[in-house]
Amino acid sequence: MDTEWMRQGRCRDMDPAIFFPNDGVGVQVAQKICAECPVKEPCLEYALVNRVDHGVWGGASERERRRLLRKRRLAESSTVSPH
Repeated sequence: MDTEWMRQGRCRDMDPAIFFPNDGVGVQVAQKICAECPVKEPCLEYALVNRVDHGVWGGASERERRRLLRKRRLAESSTVSPH
């Protein structure tokens, strides 16, 4: 997967610990940074495709990414036609 987008992220010069918070307040801080990031979408997609379990990626918390993956699986299973 292409990771060239990482060089354009707002987080590139920040302490990575900001994006791996221990509490909800920390998640909100990271999400505010991500909110205006020009590469928010590819960042989120990277985390989803690579099943990244920890941290805030593309503005989505661990819980939010699990929810998104669940929705994708359900959508894929409903579009698969039986033989």
